[in-house]
Amino acid sequence: MKTVSIVGTAGYTGQETLDRVLGHPGLELAAVGSDSLAGQPASALDPRLEGTTMPDFVPNADALAYETDVTILCLSHGASATIEEIPAGVVVDLSGAHRLRDATGYSAWYGFEHPHPERLGDWVYGLPELVIEAGRLIANPGCYATATLLALAPIAGAIDRDSVVVDGLSGMTGAGRTPKDASHAGFVLENVSPYRVGSHQHVPEIAQLLGFPVSFTPHLLPVRRGLLATCNVRSTGADLRSLLIEAYAGSDVVSVLPEGVAPELARVRGTDRAEIGVFPDRFTDRTIVICAEDNLGKGAAGQAIQNVNRALGFEDDTGLRLHGVLV
Repeated sequence: MKTVSIVGTAGYTGQETLDRVLGHPGLELAAVGSDSLAGQPASALDPRLEGTTMPDFVPNADALAYETDVTILCLSHGASATIEEIPAGVVVDLSGAHRLRDATGYSAWYGFEHPHPERLGDWVYGLPELVIEAGRLIANPGCYATATLLALAPIAGAIDRDSVVVDGLSGMTGAGRTPKDASHAGFVLENVSPYRVGSHQHVPEIAQLLGFPVSFTPHLLPVRRGLLATCNVRSTGADLRSLLIEAYAGSDVVSVLPEGVAPELARVRGTDRAEIGVFPDRFTDRTIVICAEDNLGKGAAGQAIQNVNRALGFEDDTGLRLHGVLV
């Protein structure tokens, strides 16, 4: 068994990560960090954890200092960036603090000067289906970036780069647990709103992997979880469906749906799967590629565990939620 410390467990991604670690056959929870719950038992987070062997919560600084095989950071961008001493062993960061190779991108997109720009090159971008490189320090991709890149990266060399337009739609848990004006029920319910139009922080990591920028507009949906990326592109001649099928033929996590079948939030919500649909536009010479995922699953905690599996030599899908029929 490999030991795990989770730092920042009380947030949405922290809770989802905790749930997967508790159910993983090769991982043992050694430390659970939360500044708001420090000193309290597991049931303080959720009564359903009563009776588990999970240790009591400790401050995040203590969880960070534990000597474990794996440390999973579920902190804010700024908090992760300011960590002075990175733990030994495998470290997976679910924030955006280590996704960009160019430190200047943090002032432009995240609103702070990165305090440790010299360390950014040590982190591997952890999108297992698309990034062959593995490493000890893993920057978990953003949820929108994951869906967009899964849809576009395998066809990036076969499309007109200037043609790409992406509409992203996400459930409100993608905004995190800290209350904001735009996450109040009175704003979210019976409403769909675009936000950070032309300035979303996931765009530079999309461009970093693709090699070119895309026009991306995110929208907040009145649902708790689930994410869709609808990518409108123009092929330069290749059959884009065939390229995507070939790219994910060996994947248990990402599937390309049969012709005419559209991705749906209901099928991926609560799972660590992603599904892709490909449609010709009957009225233009364009193609529409749609990717659906759970923003807390493949878009966050599920992908983090997939990265842990890869780093430790477990099978890629160990401990992931991939099967079953949800209603």
